[in-house]
Amino acid sequence: MKFKFHEINESLKRGVLMNSRERVIKTINHHEPDRVPVDFGATGQTGINASTLLKLRKTLNLKDAAIYVHEPFQILGYIDQDLQRALQTDVVGLWNPVNFLGFKNEGWKAWVMPDGTPVKIGGGFEYDVDSNGVTFVYPQGDRTALPSAKLPARGYFFDNINRAGDYDEDHLNAREDFKDAFAVWDDATAEYLARESKRLYEETDYAVLGNFGGGGFGDVAAIPGPYEKNPRGIRKIEDWLMAHILYPDYIKELFDMQLEVALKNLEIYRQAVGERIQIVYMSGTDFGSQNSEIISPDLYREFYAPYHKTLNDWVHRNTQWKTFYHCCGSIVKLLDDMVKVGVDILNPVQCSATGMDPVMLKEKYGQKLVFWGGGVDTQHTLPFGTPEEVREQVGERLKIFSKKGGFVFSSIHNVQGKVPVENLSTMFETLAAFNNGKHS
Repeated sequence: MKFKFHEINESLKRGVLMNSRERVIKTINHHEPDRVPVDFGATGQTGINASTLLKLRKTLNLKDAAIYVHEPFQILGYIDQDLQRALQTDVVGLWNPVNFLGFKNEGWKAWVMPDGTPVKIGGGFEYDVDSNGVTFVYPQGDRTALPSAKLPARGYFFDNINRAGDYDEDHLNAREDFKDAFAVWDDATAEYLARESKRLYEETDYAVLGNFGGGGFGDVAAIPGPYEKNPRGIRKIEDWLMAHILYPDYIKELFDMQLEVALKNLEIYRQAVGERIQIVYMSGTDFGSQNSEIISPDLYREFYAPYHKTLNDWVHRNTQWKTFYHCCGSIVKLLDDMVKVGVDILNPVQCSATGMDPVMLKEKYGQKLVFWGGGVDTQHTLPFGTPEEVREQVGERLKIFSKKGGFVFSSIHNVQGKVPVENLSTMFETLAAFNNGKHS
């Protein structure tokens, strides 16, 4: 199949007046740009699974290149510059030096995914495969610790393993239990962030998104401690959620500690990167399920809003950055509060969840929140729909969300493994055609 979006993009490039950074800055300030900006690969929730990424590169006849897995927990691959150009993306991520499994993305070595996809992965990736084909990975590459995550035999991302065991409700101490979960960044980390942000800002014209992540209070992906060697305390997700009612002081004690560290790290971050980033990724905490909010607005206001507001106020007082919050699911009842505490950008805009109607979202919140995502449903349409269904949905979302700016196109969460390349290419063709028509 020959993909037409190359031809469309070439036509588009000849007439575009803004560069990517200018385009994104205009968009996140709620002004309509020359075309809808695009992000694939700048965050851990707007990426592409390494398996699908390799197939996409081959389909586009790009030169053979190793796929480097920079986010091993979800097995996301770097989007190289040739693919960025082909897909007309506008954003690049400034990544922290240590990944979600606790090792650095360096000393690359070969690894083969369960579906046979060859990739490169950080040298700290230490793993075993059992007789059922399940892959177990060790936190920080330390084999003296218990494995912290597992990958099913035919899987495309890792799942957390609960290693904390039972807890003593009469002797709960959040600061002690989570003392290894948060740390003030050292000089080497600050120097890396300064050097890498300078490179991205000066050597590219992309908008730069800093993946800070320190504001992810209660993130259920992090609570089990995939990067910790010996997690303790309340770590099982069901226990964690019930603890808001059963042990509220424990939750707040933990959040107080996390806030203290986050504020110190924000200052280090600001000194390291300055205004070379335009967006700061603050949190990946999910507050919604498919059908409703996980917690009530009252619980959000009690447990989360004060901490979010403190961090967002610091950012807005000390920088020009826009704050980026990832939050899956149906969160309609929380949106007013999220606006109130200073959230600037909402991702992934899960329109398939109950109440998350795109027309309502744009009409009610389009001048209050930047919608980053929402371009196509990755639960049903992109992996299982026909190319025509993909084209229809992408076109509809673009028409709705692009009005008056405030919209960065991406899929709803990462593009997963086994997504048909025909559907993926249709998504990009539709996006490029829309932008070309908009520009002309």
